[in-house]
Amino acid sequence: MKAMLLESPGRPLVLRDIEIPCPGPGQILVRVRACAVCRTDLHVIDGELDHPKLPLVPGHEIVGTVEELGEGVQGFQPGVRVGIPWLGWTCGTCAMCLSGRENLCSEARFTGYTIDGGYAEHTVADARFCFPLPAGMDDVAAAPLLCAGLIGYRCLMKTGDARRLGLYGFGAAAHIVIQLARHQGREVFAFTRTGDVAAQDFARRLGAVWAGASEEAPPEKLDAAIIFAPAGELVPRALRCLEKGGVVVCGGIHMSDIPSFPYADLWQERSICSVANLTRRDGREFLALAPTVPVITETQVFPLEAANEALACLREGRLAGAAVLVPG
Repeated sequence: MKAMLLESPGRPLVLRDIEIPCPGPGQILVRVRACAVCRTDLHVIDGELDHPKLPLVPGHEIVGTVEELGEGVQGFQPGVRVGIPWLGWTCGTCAMCLSGRENLCSEARFTGYTIDGGYAEHTVADARFCFPLPAGMDDVAAAPLLCAGLIGYRCLMKTGDARRLGLYGFGAAAHIVIQLARHQGREVFAFTRTGDVAAQDFARRLGAVWAGASEEAPPEKLDAAIIFAPAGELVPRALRCLEKGGVVVCGGIHMSDIPSFPYADLWQERSICSVANLTRRDGREFLALAPTVPVITETQVFPLEAANEALACLREGRLAGAAVLVPG
């Protein structure tokens, strides 16, 4: 099969012909139909996340069809369409797993990082961590839901009942979160790179009541902010825009250092929290909710062989919505 491989962090992916993997006990073999490109892929490929499996097939927003079942697999049949997310395996026995926080399992394995992912024509995955996908959902449109959607959903849940919500970085995750937030009756304020008029227009088109540069202050105080951009300097900026008791949620797996800031910016019960990974419960809840909104993803399709071009577009902020790789 064809696959785009990371052979050394910091270098472009290379197209290789490799063997189709065989599903082991509890695994399923999946023919990849679409795999979205995530900023986490950039962090892995650029060497900002340590110790990836090498060589590695990146990609963790996978939509495909089941072709073969490993020993003991239940709940799936060949031909069924599934989604494969970032969280690929957990131990199931540690304190985190037993308390419903499997996203924090110290032994967890991750698709497209410590497990080969979806920048290929086939992949294998632990069936317990795969999601059946709603009927009628297009393969390409569904792919960004498997991380941008799931992590965005978990971030949104961390904001509680905040009515005025700021989104810092208006990319794949934010363009899904704004649809969920508007569905819930929240007001959304979008913050983009300075001068990124296209992203600001995109945010307004999706229902933002205000859109501007991340250096700007919104016209009114926010109840909560979610930071998707991997820029630590946005944390104190967002804090200064919060109402008393507000929360800043950091949604990325990697972020540059947060600069020091006065305690007064945090005082009055403002808070900062991070979001790590996802749980299978998040996946079930979000994938049931998305069609009822309905969430409509905006995508730009690239052939599998153009993965480096898609990654460059993401790195340089040249995408509206999400890039999706399609094999064949």
